Order: sequence, then C-alpha cells, then structure tokens
Amino acid sequence: MNISVRFFLGYFLALGLAGWFVLNVVTDEISPGLRQAREETQVDTAYLLAELAAEDLASGRIGDGPFAAALASARQRKPAAVIFGIKKELLNFRVYITDLRGKVVFDSEGRATGEDFSQWNDVSRALRGEYGARTTRDDFDDPMSSFMYVAAPIFRNGERIGILSFAKPTATLMPYVDRMTGRIRANSFVMLSVSALIGVFFSAWLTWSIHGLIRYARDVIAGRKAEPPTGGGRQFSELAHALAAMRERLEGKQYVEKYVQNLAHEMKSPLTAIASAAELLEDGLPETERRRFAALIQEQSGRMQLIIERMLQLARVEQLQRLEDNQALDLLDLARQTVATRADALAHRQITANIRATGAYPCHGDAFLLQQAIANLLDNAIDFSPPGGEIGIVLQKMPGKLHLTVRDHGEGVPDYALPQIFERFYSLPRPATGRKSTGLGLPFVREVAHLHGGDAFFANSPQGGAEVTLEISA
Repeated sequence: MNISVRFFLGYFLALGLAGWFVLNVVTDEISPGLRQAREETQVDTAYLLAELAAEDLASGRIGDGPFAAALASARQRKPAAVIFGIKKELLNFRVYITDLRGKVVFDSEGRATGEDFSQWNDVSRALRGEYGARTTRDDFDDPMSSFMYVAAPIFRNGERIGILSFAKPTATLMPYVDRMTGRIRANSFVMLSVSALIGVFFSAWLTWSIHGLIRYARDVIAGRKAEPPTGGGRQFSELAHALAAMRERLEGKQYVEKYVQNLAHEMKSPLTAIASAAELLEDGLPETERRRFAALIQEQSGRMQLIIERMLQLARVEQLQRLEDNQALDLLDLARQTVATRADALAHRQITANIRATGAYPCHGDAFLLQQAIANLLDNAIDFSPPGGEIGIVLQKMPGKLHLTVRDHGEGVPDYALPQIFERFYSLPRPATGRKSTGLGLPFVREVAHLHGGDAFFANSPQGGAEVTLEISA
C-alpha cells in the first residue's frame, strides 16, 4: 500500500476515532447538562413562589386566594416566544403545596389535593430542612412523561408553615436537546470533511514530494542530468541534497576511473608512434627521414594535446547539472559568429558556408558552450566536405524548441556507424587525410544540447551528405 495512503488512513482513523469519542461524550452530556441548568432555575422559581404563597397559606386561602388566581391566569398566557429557533406558545409547569405533615393543600392542576406526599423525596427532604428534588414519570412506561420537582420551604414570621414544589416536564427540553445534538452532529460532519480534505492535501503533498525524489533517483540511475527537488519541506530538501551529494561523490569516482581508462587507451597510439619515431631518430637517418619522423612526433604530440583539451571540455560539460551562465541570446547571431571564426579553414578548402534563416531566434543559454558546439559541427562538416563544396546551416523554429542543422555534401556515414556516432572516442577517417579525429566532438555537442533542454540528432541526408541537428529550448 502506498505510504501516502497509509498516512491518510492512519490520520483519518485517529481523527475519526477521536471525533466519534468527543461527539458521543458531548451528545451524552447535552441532556443532563440542560436538566442541570433547568434545575438551577427551578430552584430560584420555587423559592420565589414560596415567598408569594406564604400569605395565602397562612390565612387559609391558598386554594382561592390571589396566589391561586395568579397561577391560573398565568397558565392561560401564550408567550409566543422563539428560543433558539423553537417556538414556545404555552406555559408548562405544575405547583403544589403541602402542609407540615406532607398533605397536599394546593395543586395547580387540581388532581392531588388532599393526598399524602410526605414520602416523596422533594417533600420529605424539604420537611427535614434539606434540599428536596425528584424526577418522576407520570406514566412509568413513557419516558416523555417525566417531571422534575424542586421543593422550597414556606416561611411565615420565621416559622416554616409548608412546602412548595415547582415542577417542569422533561419533554419541554427535548426539542432543545434534539436541536443541539443535530447541530453538533452536522458541525462534526463538516469538521470531519474539512479534516479529511486537509488529510488528502497533505497526503498528496507527501506523495508529490516522494515522487520528486523517485524521479530524481531514476534520472540519476538513467544518467540524465537532474536537479534535486527542493519542495516538500526541510527534511525532504535535506534528503534530496544528501542524495545529490552522494551522487556527485559516486559519479566523481566512477567518472575519474572511466576517463583515466579512456585516456590511457587513446594515448596508446600516439605514444607508440612517438616512441617508435624517437628510436628511429637515434639512428643515423637521412635528412628527409629525420624530418618525416620529426613531423610525425609533432603531429602525434598535437593529437595528444587535442585529445586532452577535448576531454577536459567534455568532462566539464558532463559534470554540469545546470547552466552556470544562462543569459538571453540569439542563435542566429551565434551561428554567424562561429562561421566567422572558421573563415580560414573554409577558405583553405574552398568551401562556402551558407546560413538559411529568417528573423530572430531568441533563446537562453551559455553563449560559450553553444558556440563550441556549433564549432564542432562546423569542423566536422569541413572535414567531410569535398574541396569546393558547400555547407548548409539551417535554423528552424519548432514548438518550444529551436533547431540548428549543419549539412555537408560529402559521402555521408556508413549505416553500421550510425548507432555509435555519439559515443566517446568513436570516429571515422577524414576523406582528405584518412586520419580519425578525437571522437569527442559529437558527444560534447549532445551534452551541450541536454544542458539547454534539447538533444542532438545525426542522419544521412536524402540529397547526399550528413546532417547534424542541435536542438535547444526556445
């Protein structure tokens, strides 16, 4: 299973369990909390009514006095109140009063007058001077018939003369309980959904960061130039830079080993030629032979120097992961400048170089490296062109790319050599001299193209000769 999916499932499971626990605790506490809050107000109401009923109870007019009339009138009132979106149109309460023996002497509903309530908790506790309260169902099988009773002693001139109990039905709380529970559940669902979206976002971010490291590792394995990813947070950036440092350390070691082997292999031929010529020069040779062998030594020394220079150029380019000097350029101007530097070589072979392009060819890149790449293509074209021939340089604009194609009018390249043409040290004999080059020019061109977001392509032209295309980003 994907690590990001695991992260999301673990996060969502922990969040869901925590949310479920909190939601259950909150919803379970809503009803008791509301009952406790209502009980506190009932205490105030019971003591207030006890004071109002004292005069009528002491005078024996509790059943038909002002207190009873006020309660009866109040029960007829319609408050038309809207409390948190819930309408209240009736006053729901019950009041009964007992004497000091617990006998009911007044009942606002008129159904318990004369009964003995001395055993009920609210009355019995109040008679003992304690806080009296109880919750009782009128119908044992119906939980909605439950009433909460709160008792308060009635005093007259400092003496207790009775007990007043004020009752409210539990059912009046249920709309508020249901509303609060519904809102809490709805808000919990919204919070859980938002949290899930946050989890998806962070999982996607984590996936993107990991995939960036994976892509970088794959580019390293494939030998492609790649920048270590910098997104994903400090730890991911540090990991990416650690991988980059490890890559540079390992590549540097392998690179040195490979180039030492290649250099040693390529140096064998010119060193052997120089050593042989030097041995022959020790003998008494005629002047013409001495000059020929001295020229051979000079030629092979120059070849060795050229190989070393080309290898250093290629090594520098191959080690670059990005352009060090990236500036706005015009590819057509670079092509014209490069052709101008090869004017003597073109004149010596009586070769003309024609540039076909229209307008400007703006790009960004390293002017020195691009000129070196174009110069390598031009040098190859000069070497493989017949005397008096022509070299065509064509610039084209492609979607997001620029193409510079150099074509000679020589014999082209044998089919067997096409797959190896960009390999290091692979070279074909020059028609004019029969000698091979260093075989490092075209690999250098391809590396420069890669640094500029493009590639290099080689093909035999259908009209004859060979053509090499340098592709870079526009």
